[in-house]
Order: sequence, then structure tokens, then C-alpha cells
Amino acid sequence: MTLAAPPSSVDRVPLGIVLMVAFCAIAPLIDVAAKMASQSVTVTQVTFSRMVVQAVLMAPVVMVMRQNAGVTRRAFGLLILRALMLIGSTYAFVGAVQVMPIADALAIAFVEPFILLALGFLLFGDQVGPRRILASIIGFLGALLVIQPNFAVFGAVALYPLATAGFFAVYMLLTRRITREVPPETMQFHTAWIGVVLMLPVLALGHGADIALLRMSDAPLAVWGQLAGVGVAATVSHMAITYALRYAPSATLAPLHYLEIVNAALFGWLFFGDWPNPMSWAGIAVIVSSGLYIIARERRLAREARVPAR
Repeated sequence: MTLAAPPSSVDRVPLGIVLMVAFCAIAPLIDVAAKMASQSVTVTQVTFSRMVVQAVLMAPVVMVMRQNAGVTRRAFGLLILRALMLIGSTYAFVGAVQVMPIADALAIAFVEPFILLALGFLLFGDQVGPRRILASIIGFLGALLVIQPNFAVFGAVALYPLATAGFFAVYMLLTRRITREVPPETMQFHTAWIGVVLMLPVLALGHGADIALLRMSDAPLAVWGQLAGVGVAATVSHMAITYALRYAPSATLAPLHYLEIVNAALFGWLFFGDWPNPMSWAGIAVIVSSGLYIIARERRLAREARVPAR
């Protein structure tokens, strides 16, 4: 979602920053609610509920804003892929935080910008210099510092956030492409209801073949509230970052994204008593430093590209 702020909204950059900070405060609540709910119901049910709630919340938004919900055939195909990527990233991350500390899982998932850099090079021929390659390698090494102690305790589940990062990187590439044709609110609505439709056969298989991991189950009212919380927090946070990117350049907002890890650590400690160990904190520091270096490098290259040749 690399969207430049329109010229008319330059004076709204502070509002964009406020909305980005709001995103970083709300987004970890998705993980808190998902971790709580996944102790009682399957990861499949948590993922499905997120899609349902998002579709229900976004439908009236699209109607109130009087947006045309129609899309081209090509855009619809991309929306299907986007929904699949969102399902994959959500499922993998909920599966991780079901047992792992939230901050650790999120820190590993923050290798997504490095994967995005690699995909941009492989798929679109984006120029990637040796410094950014080195920063990406260091970022991955930082992720290994976080993965290692978690792998020793939780096994292969510690690798799930890497799957989240991969799915979300493709999700972001698709978002950038679809944004040219479809307004963000309509895109969120379509992604959600398509996700619901895609998951219905999975749930049917789970019930028909009696596969416990793929089934919906009855749950106490409090758990249904947690499932609703996943969808509400996801919808609100994603809309916050969407509007933040309308009002402020992505280069201004990107460094603030790392506040999400800080808030995730705080919420993990408040709600579950989880706190990253020293090795995990070291890995988090390496990931954040590498990411901030790449952001700074991108900003410098962008400034140099805007300087007219003499």
C-alpha cells in the first residue's frame, strides 16, 4: 500500500501520522483477541470469523460512501488472490500466536519488507543494490535470533510467522496493483466476502470428514465476543492505515510501523504475562534496525531521483 499523499492533503500529514499511530495501537489487539479465542476454538474458526465480521462492517461503509462495487474481471481475479493471501497470512499468524508470545511472532513476521524487496526484484526487475541486500540478510538473521528460542520451545510453529510474512508480501503487491482500479473501502469489502466464500468449502470438508482443525464449534459467549473483536480490530486498523496513507507519504509513515512491535510486547505482557527473552529482544533490535535502514535508503534514492539532471 505505497500510496503518495495527494497534493491537496499535504497539510494533513499530521493527521496521517496520528492515524498510523492508531493503527499500531489497534493492530496488536487483533492478535490479543485471536490468541484468546484460539484457546477455545480452531484457528480456522478464528480466520473465518475475521472475514465475516470485516464483510459485515465494510458493506455499509461502501454503501454510505456510494462507491461503485463493480470491478473488472481482471480486478476480480486479483481480489480472489488477495483474499487467499489474507486467509493464508491470518491462518498462519493465528496458529503462531495460539502458543507463541505475540511480540515474538510479530517480530518474525516483520521480515515481510525484506521478502517484498526480493519479490520486487524477481517479479518486476526493481533495482536492489548491495546495501539493501545486505540489510535484508541481516534482517533475516535477526529473525533467526527470535525463531531459535521459540523453535526450541514450540517446534515448527515458530516458523509460521515466516509463512505469514510471505503471504502478506504477496498481499501487499496485489493491493498496490488493485488500488489503481478499486477504492480501498470497496477492496476491503470484496476481499472479505470473497474470503468467506473461499472458506465455506473448507468448513464443509471439516464437518463432512470430521476434521477437527477445520471445523466450527460452539463456544461460550465470551469467545464469540473475542472472535468479533478480531474482525472489528482488523477492520478498524486496516482502515486507519489506509487513510493514513492518503494523508501522508508512505516514506513518512513507514518508520512508525515498528511501534506495532512495542505495543505487541506491551499487550502480550498485560494480557498473557509474555515478555520476549533477551535473545528475542536482540533479534527484534536487528530486524527493526535493518528495516529502518532500508526505509532510509529508499527515501534517499527517491530524493535523488527527483533531483533534475544538470
